[in-house]
Amino acid sequence: MGTWDTGHFDNDTAADFGGSLDETAPEQRTELIRTVLAEAAGEEDDLDSDVALHAVAAAALVAAQCPGGEPVTTAYGPQEPLPPFPAELRPLAVAALDRVLGADSELAELWDETDLSADWREGIDRLRTVLRPA
Repeated sequence: MGTWDTGHFDNDTAADFGGSLDETAPEQRTELIRTVLAEAAGEEDDLDSDVALHAVAAAALVAAQCPGGEPVTTAYGPQEPLPPFPAELRPLAVAALDRVLGADSELAELWDETDLSADWREGIDRLRTVLRPA
């Protein structure tokens, strides 16, 4: 995993996803976010790390628009404006993040082999907290 820190866009795969969002027509960006989250949330077998990294990045973008959400200001995230995301994406993002943290997640397994696992998991938990309805 080409990763340089624990942030949601601090890896090559998420940075590429940010570029893909920029290249997607503005009216199709919400659907791309939905598709990425649904792919991770719906995976029944082992969750591939690339799918998980896309889901984390997508969830961070949805969370950024929620009350209490942190803006995505990294140079590795999308540079083009994003549409307002519908509230219905929030539970889907939580489901995707739950899957990312699950026992069959390659990404969680990779992080658990590092000294920064707790920091990474804390960042995911912050997203989940913001995304959950009040």
